[in-house]
Amino acid sequence: MDAQKPEINTEMGTIRIADEVVSTVAGIAAAEVEGVASLSGGWGTDLVEKLGRKNLGKGIKVEVLDGSTSIDISIVVKYGHPIPDVAETVQQEVKQSVETMTGLNVKAVNVNVIAVDIKKEETAEESADEDSVLA
Repeated sequence: MDAQKPEINTEMGTIRIADEVVSTVAGIAAAEVEGVASLSGGWGTDLVEKLGRKNLGKGIKVEVLDGSTSIDISIVVKYGHPIPDVAETVQQEVKQSVETMTGLNVKAVNVNVIAVDIKKEETAEESADEDSVLA
C-alpha cells in the first residue's frame, strides 16, 4: 500500500504535492549549479531525452516519509570543477529550492556523481568560424 502523501490543509481545502513535482524542482535547481554538466537517470532516460522528450526530474529519486523528504540525485560534473564543492552546492541549492517552493522539510540530499564531462568548451572565436563556414 502506498504511503499517504504529505498534505497541506488550508481553509479552502487540501494541497498534495506529487513526487514528480519535487523531482522537477530539484532537477532545475541542480542543473543551475555551476559545474553541473547534466543530470543523469541512466542510459534509458538519457536515450529518451535524445529522442526529444525532456525530463526535468531525470536522475532524481524522491522519498517522503513522516513529513520529511529525502532526495537522491545523479549528476555529471564538468571537467575542471572541484567535485566535492559542486556536490555540496547542489545539496544546498536543491534543499533550499524544494523547501521554499513546496514547504516540505528536506532531511537529506544525496548526490551521486556518476561521470565527468570532458567536452572541450567552445570559444566564441571557434563558434564564429563555424558560422562563417556554414554561411
